[in-house]
Amino acid sequence: MSTIRTLIVDDEPLARRGLELRLHKHADIEIVAEAGNGREAFHAISKLKPELMFLDVQMPGVDGFALLRAVPATLMPLTVFVTAYDQYALAAFAASALDYLLKPVEDARLDQALARAREQLTQRAASDQCEQLLKLIASLPDRPALNLADAGATNGNGNAGGARDGGDRLAIRDGQRIVRVELDSIQWIDAAGDYMCIHAGNETHVLRATMRDLERRLDARRFQRIHRSTIVNLARVREMRPHLNGEYFLVLDSGHELKLSRSYKDKVNLLN
Repeated sequence: MSTIRTLIVDDEPLARRGLELRLHKHADIEIVAEAGNGREAFHAISKLKPELMFLDVQMPGVDGFALLRAVPATLMPLTVFVTAYDQYALAAFAASALDYLLKPVEDARLDQALARAREQLTQRAASDQCEQLLKLIASLPDRPALNLADAGATNGNGNAGGARDGGDRLAIRDGQRIVRVELDSIQWIDAAGDYMCIHAGNETHVLRATMRDLERRLDARRFQRIHRSTIVNLARVREMRPHLNGEYFLVLDSGHELKLSRSYKDKVNLLN
């Protein structure tokens, strides 16, 4: 019987232990790691590639939402929120999470969450939930909906490239402001549906756009597609290591790992 590789993320040791004991009752759940904060969880996701994650929303330092912003879409596990929020806040999460569990976790609710996870994994619909998570992140009070902005610049080929400013910046409209992101600071960009995450420095800009929009705005000599939902800044790639079935992982100078799919391997020029 195949198992579901599972990660538990919670800053409270007793909460992690309680959830671990309950999950041990399910033969198809394999707990591959536990993490006490978002940074530990990020490294566990990058290294172990879990399929399912139980994530505490409120943690000191890197909280649950900051973790979701940092994880590449291609590595995002199905996520069940674990929270002490009241019923009104939970209603908002319910629309975007695979499920949510209110502390202290009840066996019946855990069973329901696991049933949903099994169904999603069977249907291979993890990308759908990733899109829902990005919508949730974009709707947070400190993360207003962003869009690409037309700044009236042209790209290196003389074509309209409104998100470019002198060839070294990407313009993003934030309400009435236009924020210009240094292209050199961008590590990678990933997508889920109509939402894009631009990972630049210590920030992640979640905006409403498409992969085609960004490909049109970015210099293909510097930014290349490595997966149907991922663009990477070639200057940030430090290592390429083989994976299964002809796929590779690119290791960035930040330590992040991104999957290079077979269909894009021959198109990616790492010698630029």
